[in-house]
Amino acid sequence: MAERIRIKDIALKAGVSVGTVDRVLHNRPNVSAKAREKVEKVLKEQNYEPNIYASALAYNKSYHFCVLIPRHDQVAYWEEVEQGVKKAAEIRNDFNISVSIHYFDRFDIDNYFAEAMSCLDGKLDGMVIVPACLDQTKRVTERLHEASIPFVLLDSYMPDLRPLAFFGQDSFASGYFAARMLMLLARDQQEIMFMKVTKDGKVVSKQQENREVGFRHYMRDHFPAVNIINVELPFDGNKQRYDTIFEDFFKEHPLVHHCITMGSKAHILGDYLLRNNLRDIQIMGYDMVKKNAECLKQGSVSFLIAQHGYQQGYFCVDALFKAVVLKKKIQTVNYMPIELLTPENVDFYRRFQL
Repeated sequence: MAERIRIKDIALKAGVSVGTVDRVLHNRPNVSAKAREKVEKVLKEQNYEPNIYASALAYNKSYHFCVLIPRHDQVAYWEEVEQGVKKAAEIRNDFNISVSIHYFDRFDIDNYFAEAMSCLDGKLDGMVIVPACLDQTKRVTERLHEASIPFVLLDSYMPDLRPLAFFGQDSFASGYFAARMLMLLARDQQEIMFMKVTKDGKVVSKQQENREVGFRHYMRDHFPAVNIINVELPFDGNKQRYDTIFEDFFKEHPLVHHCITMGSKAHILGDYLLRNNLRDIQIMGYDMVKKNAECLKQGSVSFLIAQHGYQQGYFCVDALFKAVVLKKKIQTVNYMPIELLTPENVDFYRRFQL
């Protein structure tokens, strides 16, 4: 094993002080151009790689990150994201990393901005943001840019906002893929149900909007004759209200045998199908949450697309840690895999424990 090069060895070869080498290594001011050139030349000749983890620990500085995500129930995809966020904070605990989670109402623009601004009220070294609409999210990110606070986008990629990084699926490609998989089963169908959870006609996320664009793009190109029938479930509805909507729909559309949703609520319809013994109707949806997995195993859900919420939450916080604490360069766009789960492979699907 090659002997590790010490800072004092670099200083000796460059003819400068140890303090000067330290300032060059950490890109600090008060170093003359001539001295910096000497040190950088020796560093290059010696192929010196600093122990950035040890350096970060030595400073004993504390860091605080905020994560802004939608309010959710425990069966939702966002619960997985939260678990990943908390795991990343736990693993980096030695570096004095703290992470606070703030929740916003998806359908309340003022609440979104208020929760985002509450993150800026105290000490903030970095932020993870689930975007709302572009204009509203831009109001938040402009404040972060003004304060030189890096941020990571989760769920939806908006390049014009100039984030440090993005973690999530390619939403258009995901919706396109979902349509292709659905039509392997439904290629002879005349009608398909498209289920949405909405409030005042709006879906719950920009990501789901983009998935729908990909879905309809595929259908238009390959199955233009199929009638896609929208069914909107109220965001604040209950089981009785949903049952009434489904009962009316299937009475009116007896030819529908396949349904799809772009979100994690496939189990709402899946549960209805099981309780009413409608075995000739199946739904395709997203996310390996417990209730969806149960419907998949029992046959009311045909496919689930997994988007690795746990890993997304983990990677977002880890990216901030690497950029802010370790001063490392971060890859901007980080697409998650698009994985198809079926009754046959769902038991073998495991989120990667990081």
